[in-house]
Amino acid sequence: MGDAIVDVDLAAFEHGGRAARRAVVEGVMRSLRTGFVYTSHDIPAEVLDAAYEMLETFFHLPHDVKQRYAAPESYGQTGYTGLLVETAAGSSAPDWKEMLNWGENLPLAHPLRTKYPHRFVEQVLPEPDVPGITEVLMAFHRRLLDLQRRFLRIIAVGIGCDEAFFEDLLRDGTTLNRAIRYPPMEEAPGTDHVWAGAHGDINLITALPRATARGLQVETVDGWVDAVPPEGSAIINTGIMLERLTNGLIPVGVHRVVSSGPGERYSVVQFCHPSPWTVLSPVPSCVDDEHPLRFGAIEAGDLLDRVLWEINLIT
Repeated sequence: MGDAIVDVDLAAFEHGGRAARRAVVEGVMRSLRTGFVYTSHDIPAEVLDAAYEMLETFFHLPHDVKQRYAAPESYGQTGYTGLLVETAAGSSAPDWKEMLNWGENLPLAHPLRTKYPHRFVEQVLPEPDVPGITEVLMAFHRRLLDLQRRFLRIIAVGIGCDEAFFEDLLRDGTTLNRAIRYPPMEEAPGTDHVWAGAHGDINLITALPRATARGLQVETVDGWVDAVPPEGSAIINTGIMLERLTNGLIPVGVHRVVSSGPGERYSVVQFCHPSPWTVLSPVPSCVDDEHPLRFGAIEAGDLLDRVLWEINLIT
């Protein structure tokens, strides 16, 4: 049998003794052989409820209203992305999903906005048609980013780095939320489409605290398995940037989303990114005789653009 997805207790790492902390780190590193792990979290249910309710309101607006919030110049980094636009790398059919994307604004004079103008555009959210949604979604974003920062401390210890290793990398990062509505498959225009084709995320780690229906599957040595976290736990999966930093010690969590029955599905994920001028190069603790240097150095922003091109978000 292959490795299983493990459920860990973040609080045990943060507040437990040495043995409890070590057990959490070992559990996370073992689970991340699949690219996935489940973790307890302390995001209040009312924060999740409010976000999902407002997002459902948005996605059920008429198509022409939703299109007002498209921001093609952002390459999927903010605003609305319609159905059959994003295509998983290596797939011939676009995904049957629509999305709303958002993140934090940086001050206009910030040097990152000068160097990467297409990466730091003004956020486009449907406040005129869903009053109050901006405040709700930004609260969701900040709570989930706090969870991701804390969880990355476990990974830092697991790869032999200081617990605070990721803190500087995340400063002014382009962490992105993506709310996704997967419509009923019977409404798809053909039989070649799935909700989301097999792919790996681009970033460091992705967090999913809730989905309204099953469908997420993880590729393992035993084939595709359903990702079904315990009640009250979030799903964490790894991305391409973390794989590069760890010299492949932590692989990308390859996954897909497939419909198993009638109805639609909602999920809100958060892609945790370093700042785009971060140079991604394997850390020394992950390079040795058994694991020779596998990746060269590349700026995080350049890597992001390369993958966005591959998935049809830069055209």
